Amino acid sequence: MARIPAKPLSKYPWYLRILLKAQKKKYGDYSEPVLLWGRSPRAFLGFMWMQKALNSKRARIKPDLRSMITIKVSQFNQCSFCIDMNSAQLLQRGGTQDKIDAISHFRESALFSAQEKAALEYVEAVMKNAHQVPDEVFQRLGTYFDEDAVVEMTALIGLQNLSSQFNAALDAAPMGFCQLFKK
Repeated sequence: MARIPAKPLSKYPWYLRILLKAQKKKYGDYSEPVLLWGRSPRAFLGFMWMQKALNSKRARIKPDLRSMITIKVSQFNQCSFCIDMNSAQLLQRGGTQDKIDAISHFRESALFSAQEKAALEYVEAVMKNAHQVPDEVFQRLGTYFDEDAVVEMTALIGLQNLSSQFNAALDAAPMGFCQLFKK
């Protein structure tokens, strides 16, 4: 149960009520993050717009790598809701449970390509101290990604950091998304 209770459904804007009802139908319950974000609908719309932009078909980062990046950020922030949701998304995008389990120790794992390792190393560096990303990490990233892709990746890291800190601070519970996609 989130630290801040949901308002009565009738108190949410019509477009959030539609989203919440669709989620309840699909997953059996309302999404706590949407209920929480719904207390600030304009901020939520901005968040969703950014989410859509970073996950569009024209995104420079491959869908499976985007999911790995968001899992890594979510692990850093210890957001169980986000880890669950982004892990399910990686499974939908062709990833495996073995890869999900190995993200926390990607450097030692043969499951990740050099490009994926460079991206996950960048995630760690940004999350530890964005002001001090080591030059060698940034240079290694440049081996695999052009400047526009690095900007987009950095935006994705920042957006997921916002999301996972928001959800973790307000104690949004995981919904079991991963279990739905393992079947």
